Amino acid sequence: MAKYTYESIMSELRSGVFHSVYYLMGEEGYFTDSITDYIMENALNEFERDFNMTVYYGLDTDIDTVVTAAKRFPMMAERQVIVVKEAQMLKNLDSLLFYLQNPQPTTVLVFAHKNGSLDKRKKVATELERKGVVIDFPKMREENLPSFVKNYMRGKGLTADNKSVLMMCESIGSDLARLASEIDKLSIALPQGSVEITPELVEEHIGISKEYNNFELKSAIAKKDILKANRIVQYFANNPKKNPIQMTLPLLFSFFSNVMMCYYAPDKSERGVADFLGLKSTWGVDEYITAMKNYRAMHVMEILHLLRLADAQSKGCDGVTIPDGEIMRELLYKIMH
Repeated sequence: MAKYTYESIMSELRSGVFHSVYYLMGEEGYFTDSITDYIMENALNEFERDFNMTVYYGLDTDIDTVVTAAKRFPMMAERQVIVVKEAQMLKNLDSLLFYLQNPQPTTVLVFAHKNGSLDKRKKVATELERKGVVIDFPKMREENLPSFVKNYMRGKGLTADNKSVLMMCESIGSDLARLASEIDKLSIALPQGSVEITPELVEEHIGISKEYNNFELKSAIAKKDILKANRIVQYFANNPKKNPIQMTLPLLFSFFSNVMMCYYAPDKSERGVADFLGLKSTWGVDEYITAMKNYRAMHVMEILHLLRLADAQSKGCDGVTIPDGEIMRELLYKIMH
């Protein structure tokens, strides 16, 4: 059974290799949509689509209808494409088993299962993996967002420095579809002949300060740059709507959680730490290593506790309303002293 990744599937598709059955699922719908859209746009030419492409929706169809369509032969084309969107709504998927025993070789059957996964204990799941391409896309971890942005830009022939990438990740978050859309917009806004996305461009078109943002705060804390960290927190206090504490605290908690894990890595090199954390690249690992040098393990445990308390304060759990700016200033003092 082949182990598929988004990159390996896309590489096959770009090479003109189309399998008989795809079952795409998981919490991260961007990759499911991306593969589905590519197949719909490239498996057939424009003149073949009218007679050889059928799109169903799980709520409005049934598996018998899908199978009947999949058994047909293409009309004046090498293949036909059958796409089932919102496949999680399909009932009686077990009825697909008979078709999977002998899939129609001239049909590309795509199931796009969103916001969840097929029960892998079912026989149909096992048979799908034996006869087709099955992949489960988990929600992307925040620390892998920069790599996604870099890779997407590379595919578009664009470049960007680290600051520009981090600014986009902070402003948009883990919504991959929106990240891709914003990069597309930035590419249109580039001066003629330029391929480099700069912090100035991001600031102008996405609306996030290139100097005062959560990633700059995280970096300043990791380096124990007290002056810079305090300037950023003061800026946040003066602009609470643009910089809500509810975005800052989870990012810092995730960062220090990873720092805590880094102490247990047998290999403390960037590559070793990245592998230990399950990261796809060494992007951003240098900050974990910097933080390890500036904060002892016991202090990091205390910082995680302080972040939980700050989160509770921001939600008024103690019955007292404290301004977010005051919470952040006190938190920063306790972290860095």
